Amino acid sequence: MQPLNDTIYLKPIKKDTTSSGFAIADSAAEKTDRGTVVHAGPGLTENGNFKPVTVKAGDTVIFNKYSPDEVETERDIFAIL
Repeated sequence: MQPLNDTIYLKPIKKDTTSSGFAIADSAAEKTDRGTVVHAGPGLTENGNFKPVTVKAGDTVIFNKYSPDEVETERDIFAIL
């Protein structure tokens, strides 16, 4: 599968335990703000010109966990770890 334009597919990194080793129930867990890039499109700007995306498959990234939408494009990503 190859995403089109600047679409990014992420696999969220879930935190299953606390720092002391206790399991966290799904209902009590916070939304994640980190993920691993699975696929990244070739890139595209708002005016239709080609610009390669910065992230690549395998990168671990930080995104806004309080965003009303899901991470869809590279603009939704804050940083590469």
